[in-house]
Amino acid sequence: MTVPSNYIVFEAPSPVYLIDEGALLKNAKILRELREKSGCKILLAQKAFSCYPFYPMLSDYLDGAASSGLFEARLAREEMKEESEVHVYQPAYSEDDFESLIPLVDAFVFNSFEQWEKYSERVIEHNLSGERQISCGLRINPGYSEVEVALYDPARPDSRHGVPAKAFKKGVAEGRFEGLSGIHFHSLCEQGADTLERTLDAIDASFGRLPKGLRWVNLGGGHLITKDDYDRELLIRLIGRVADQTGATVYLEPGEAVALNAGWLLSTVLDLFRPDEGIVAIMDSSAACHMPDVLEMPYTPQCYLFPAAERSGKDKVFYRGERNASLPYRVTLAGPTCLSGDVIGSYSFEIPPLPGDRIVFTDMAIYTMCKNNTFNGIPLPSIAMTKLSGELKLLRRFGYNDFKSRLG
Repeated sequence: MTVPSNYIVFEAPSPVYLIDEGALLKNAKILRELREKSGCKILLAQKAFSCYPFYPMLSDYLDGAASSGLFEARLAREEMKEESEVHVYQPAYSEDDFESLIPLVDAFVFNSFEQWEKYSERVIEHNLSGERQISCGLRINPGYSEVEVALYDPARPDSRHGVPAKAFKKGVAEGRFEGLSGIHFHSLCEQGADTLERTLDAIDASFGRLPKGLRWVNLGGGHLITKDDYDRELLIRLIGRVADQTGATVYLEPGEAVALNAGWLLSTVLDLFRPDEGIVAIMDSSAACHMPDVLEMPYTPQCYLFPAAERSGKDKVFYRGERNASLPYRVTLAGPTCLSGDVIGSYSFEIPPLPGDRIVFTDMAIYTMCKNNTFNGIPLPSIAMTKLSGELKLLRRFGYNDFKSRLG
């Protein structure tokens, strides 16, 4: 991905999530082209990217949003364009949430036959009223996954997500699928179309022919469609395969692909600490608070060192941090919290990072703003954007009241 200019890096507050409008637009155009070529519909999975100031723009390129609960569904309905679809899935709906969701959504995905049977009459009653028509579907567990991290594998045998093949076929035979018009599954995580193809083969083998009369089949998320080497032609063929087999409209709900490489987290070096072994740069950003996936996956993000202006004496100077010991100056970047494991990663640089320098972490638009927290009272990063014109625009600052209001 591109790197922001020195001017932007030092003009922006720190820490800050910085969203690149141009990169987001590039991804959106790729997804629109896929929609046009394949006939599928694409929903933004808000669990990955829910920075709603960009929803009006994304609404021009996508069909709507996938929600994981009431608040995401409400956000999509409020901030996306009126014609945008809002779909929602939860492992189980509470009575209050379900009632609040009915006026908001176009499609419910149920996690079990029992959940569908509990709420089906309310959906039917709503649809008879002549209001927004709601379509309902069932999530299935393909029983096949290539996700290596168990924490992120929704298709493992003990998963609470979706009906497995044996129970699904039994339920269909008993007539429990009656009234449902969609099938949903999700078992990918940052993967390619080849993984989807093997997943579809596994579903064909274990589930057999899907029920007739389906209106839609949702292939879930985890499709890294906007990555440079993603095989989009194969994906188009697979969408056609599902559409031909079922006669249904095919939905995809990528989140990461929408905002892939479309943002950074800008952070400042506060101090250099020298334990018995190595050197630690203490940052004003935290893995635990501001980029939880770094610890959960875990992974080490790519970063760049921007020396303070008085050090560089130049306008465009930055240094790539290598995630190995190949360069002369080796340092561990760590957060300011009391958590001993609040470590972003170990890097080597051509020059030593010093207090006042800025570190730019890449691909930080996804699973950051929507997952961050205020552990230890650490402030949330600001949110800003680089506009198509190159101008920096601050979208939101967070302060003490944002911390306090969560606690009482």
